[in-house]
Amino acid sequence: MRFKDKVAVVTGSGQGIGETYAKRLAAEGAAVVIAELNEAQGQRVADEINASGGKAIFIRVDVSDEESCKAMATAAKAAFGDVELLINNAAIFAGMRYEPLLTVDINYYMKFMAVNQHGALFVTRAIAPQMIARGGGAIINQSSTAAYLSGPVGNYYGISKLATNGLTMALAAELGAQKIRVNGIAPGPTATDAMRQVDAKIIEGIVAQMPLGRLGSTDDQADAALFLLSDAASFITGQTLCVDGGMIRKP
Repeated sequence: MRFKDKVAVVTGSGQGIGETYAKRLAAEGAAVVIAELNEAQGQRVADEINASGGKAIFIRVDVSDEESCKAMATAAKAAFGDVELLINNAAIFAGMRYEPLLTVDINYYMKFMAVNQHGALFVTRAIAPQMIARGGGAIINQSSTAAYLSGPVGNYYGISKLATNGLTMALAAELGAQKIRVNGIAPGPTATDAMRQVDAKIIEGIVAQMPLGRLGSTDDQADAALFLLSDAASFITGQTLCVDGGMIRKP
């Protein structure tokens, strides 16, 4: 019960890794806001947490819209009190277009970046005053090993996640004096519904290059995230942790 009596917001928590983040936080005592664009999925996760004895509420949010983020933060405080924990998980991934940077529709690109790159900042701006009022908090920005890779198409995903790493470092420096820690998680290939849409042969090729030789689980990601949110990581900030079975190896 590391997070008993704490309030957490997890964006994009209606499915996949975000859903596991939310459920694991609730299982360890946090009151969790399911901040999600998909109303049916978001309400489902909140209902499942409450049915299992946890505490959760669904609040619809579009992280690419700063006013929507502010409204979500206000509703979260009204429901549970000041937020202390935040996971900026929402992103476009499942069903994303894979097109070259020189030809991808610019309106799609701008919307993509508004969600994947700017959304974490908009939500943090909305929630940080509550953390400051509480005397501190912890934030995780969801990155990806794609931040360290490049390919012929779909590079805007990796670019958005590399920018997320930079945002993590900048916010850690800016918010440290307020006792707010900011770290990142960079998942490698993880068994989610989105990953299951990828051709099996492509996944086999990726796994074959990974030292641990398997896809990650959403619990692998949650184990790392909950550590970084906990007091056990009280002297860690500004870091992005690759949870990827050794796919990315850095000195």
